[in-house]
Amino acid sequence: MRPPAGGGKPRPYEICGDRIRMLKGAFLGFGHVAEHAHAPGWKARPDVTVVAGTDSREERRAAFLQAFPEARWHATAEDLLSSERLDFVDICTPPGSHALLVRQALARSLHVLCEKPLVVSPEELRGLPALAAEKERALCTVHNWRYAPAIAKVGRIVSSGGLGEIRRVRWETLRDRPAITIGDAENWRVDPIQAGGGILIDHGWHAFYVVSSWLSSAPRTVAARLETRKHHEWPVEDTVDLFLVYAAATAEIFLTWAETRRANVAEIHGTKGVLKLDGSSLKLFDADGSKMVEEWTVPSVAEGSHHPDWFAGVIDAFFDEIGDEKWRGRNLAEATLCANVMALSRESSRQGGVPLPIERMRR
Repeated sequence: MRPPAGGGKPRPYEICGDRIRMLKGAFLGFGHVAEHAHAPGWKARPDVTVVAGTDSREERRAAFLQAFPEARWHATAEDLLSSERLDFVDICTPPGSHALLVRQALARSLHVLCEKPLVVSPEELRGLPALAAEKERALCTVHNWRYAPAIAKVGRIVSSGGLGEIRRVRWETLRDRPAITIGDAENWRVDPIQAGGGILIDHGWHAFYVVSSWLSSAPRTVAARLETRKHHEWPVEDTVDLFLVYAAATAEIFLTWAETRRANVAEIHGTKGVLKLDGSSLKLFDADGSKMVEEWTVPSVAEGSHHPDWFAGVIDAFFDEIGDEKWRGRNLAEATLCANVMALSRESSRQGGVPLPIERMRR
């Protein structure tokens, strides 16, 4: 690979004269998110061609071939991986299958983009970073909320120093139920085997990497309580209350599927100002929060569930890691943090909500 003319980040594909050798990718799993978020993103790239796909549900074949008419369909992931010549895979299966598929793809020296969560426990993560390093391949999780316009706007304000030093963050994800899936009569998001848990793993993963990016550090301790407030028919929690302690700040994270409205709310308190996000309203206040300084209207993070417009940023970040070893591993470090915080949150809840040191489970 060589950098583009005029310098800048290297392209993750090869240029041969006036021709581009496009990267060849394949889908492992083709449900709602793959069809409505990932597929449009890949189809918009001139440097990528999706050549194959598979899903455990044969009925997904028609949707895949409608999106990629020139591609090949395989009955199993094993068949696809053994017969296709690929550069990367995009894993869009339920979380319980992620670890095995990631390991199989890395073993074949493929770059891997995987829907969140990368794994459902730190134990499943063990050995994957070493395998990615051995094969010199990128291993990335879809951290798409980072590219939501509202979250990106907040990030720019925080990184510019407009709030001063961050001292406290409050994050709320409010829903009345989990997102739908293919065959929603048996929604895998509430199956502990397929999903790996309830709202903690479904929405907590996003909250962990977003909040930690605002604080530019990893949390030191976590205390959590997992409970069921509304959906007692499901064998997973529908509500989580977490408290994270950082070196110079704290973060409160509240997640629920038991609300009557669909919204995302955040407050960031700094030494110079307070930023409040509620739906499509983003407001900047002075340091004591009494006087509004500026206001913006932003697309609500809670609008929709597929977010195809956020996926372009995911692809760009994935290609940064493919094309430049200096970038490689940044996303994996975030995913490792998320996996550890999730596991410790469950353990804290089992112990009655006691704070637990996150260093204990770092790998």
